[in-house]
Amino acid sequence: MSYLVLARKARPQTFDEVVGQRPVVKTLQNSLLRDRVAHAILFSGIRGVGKTTLARIMAKAINCEKGPAHNPCNSCESCKAITAGSSLDLYEIDGASNRGIQEIRELKEKIRFLPTSSKYRVIIIDEVHMLTTEAFNALLKTLEEPPAHVFFMFATTELHKIPITILSRCQRYELKRVAPIDLGRHLQNLAEAEGVQIEQGALDLIVREADGSVRDGLSLLDQVFSFGEKNISSDDVIQVLGLVNREVVLRLTRALLEQDPGTAFQALDETFSFGMDLKRFAADLLACFRALILCKIKGCDELLDISQQELVLFQDLAAHHSTQTLHLKLTLLMQGVEEMRYSGQPRLAMETTFLKIIQSSEVTPVTTLLSRLDKLLAGGGSQGDGQVAEETEGAGGLISSVPKKKQLLSPVTDSENTHERTKDKGEQAERVAGPEPPVVAPGPAVVEQKAFVVAAGPTDSPASSPELQHSPDENPVPRIEPHQRSVRRDWMDFIAYVRDRSVWIAQDLQRADAAKEQGHELLLHYQDSANCTLLRKDDTRKLITEFVLDFFQKELALRFVLPEQGSEVGREGQESPLKERHLLANDPLVLMAAEIFNGQIGDIRVGPRFR
Repeated sequence: MSYLVLARKARPQTFDEVVGQRPVVKTLQNSLLRDRVAHAILFSGIRGVGKTTLARIMAKAINCEKGPAHNPCNSCESCKAITAGSSLDLYEIDGASNRGIQEIRELKEKIRFLPTSSKYRVIIIDEVHMLTTEAFNALLKTLEEPPAHVFFMFATTELHKIPITILSRCQRYELKRVAPIDLGRHLQNLAEAEGVQIEQGALDLIVREADGSVRDGLSLLDQVFSFGEKNISSDDVIQVLGLVNREVVLRLTRALLEQDPGTAFQALDETFSFGMDLKRFAADLLACFRALILCKIKGCDELLDISQQELVLFQDLAAHHSTQTLHLKLTLLMQGVEEMRYSGQPRLAMETTFLKIIQSSEVTPVTTLLSRLDKLLAGGGSQGDGQVAEETEGAGGLISSVPKKKQLLSPVTDSENTHERTKDKGEQAERVAGPEPPVVAPGPAVVEQKAFVVAAGPTDSPASSPELQHSPDENPVPRIEPHQRSVRRDWMDFIAYVRDRSVWIAQDLQRADAAKEQGHELLLHYQDSANCTLLRKDDTRKLITEFVLDFFQKELALRFVLPEQGSEVGREGQESPLKERHLLANDPLVLMAAEIFNGQIGDIRVGPRFR
């Protein structure tokens, strides 16, 4: 007789033998005892959790000669026939092979007849989501009102692919992943029944690889039994399943946390030489960092599917690092794994990721830099200026160090504070600081403020900057020239500034044929008045004026120059350059050339010089 694998040999034959699905089993048993069995039952869940097994047990329990009972007897003729697969009243169909409408029609013809030797006919359709839409539609009426002697049992791994019309006619049972404790206990009992001694570490590896699937665990256990002798160790499981030793992964994790690139690269080389898939290795490494973060969170230890010995190791390693550090390194590792999946050099991509993770410990957080900047602006706070300068110098040179006896000056953009400074400093401060900026009417515009930190040396220092005005009695005040923007040079930057606040206004402003500053006015030339109809409204004009004030820091009145307002004819009876450019841009020959060469019209220059 041929060998029967564990996945078939250890298949449960009663509800009590089902592993890890206690709520579903209890509901089915109570429905049998109370005679409340639904005519259509749908089992869903991942592979190998007991969907088809429960359907077969239900078929035996319904037709059991000693029923109704919470378990089939497995001794009557009906139970024996169903167990052996020879029952004429049990139709078990593969939905992937019989997915058409013709197969469903034949099935409907068969169920019209009464059962031959059992009480009921049971139809089991495995992977029912593979049926076509037409087949589902043909099954609707029969599924909703089946004959009294027929029960339907469906099983699927992809519940979302089943039409809602079918789901509404079935009683659904969603099977969950089997817990590692339950699966480990089940595999341990099977090993003892086979007369094999297996280490706890080896059993934990098999359970982890099974990922909540009983069938996967049984297949892996069967494979390990074929390799080993009567005693199975962790090394045997690692060799058979092609896994990386857990010690290598832990050593690599510790090296990344303790900034040891040599150990990290050696561990990666050892894994690569062993022939382990880097994607699988990266998944194990991600799981280690996840375990470290969960160890830092109170009450999350039970979420880890690891042994007690590994849990102690992770807790000890996580105690020496903060949650922010672990989270940062996990984020970098996830990004590196994604890059590795699409890289032509996966090993090189992984090594680069390791360097990023190790060097991330030398990066100073932005919050730390901002706090140090606040201390500098406040004169050092409770610490001395020398200590603050030393800290900022260690932050990567982002902020220049300031000597202890030097003064920090921070010019303020607010007009009221500037007025108070000039009042206290007297005439010299007025001469240096310049006139008071104009008062701006309140509005929704956002004013961009910039902070400057200027280190001014002592008054008798020979290396003083020529831009600073020294006084023998007072501290020097820096001269700061504001950034001046012009309409001609920065018009496109202004369009981008407006686009962040109002897209349609920016588009209409970009349609302007010309924009120039004349005195205290901003002139916008439009050859087609339809392009600025909405811009000329009072609310829009006010908003554009505020945008101009915010960006150019000038009070410019907005004025639209239209063809009927401007001069369309030159002194010699010729058309104005603006009108001539507009005509050239819309010339049919120019438009045809742009379309043929897939180009666009750029600058248009007119005048005697270009003729």
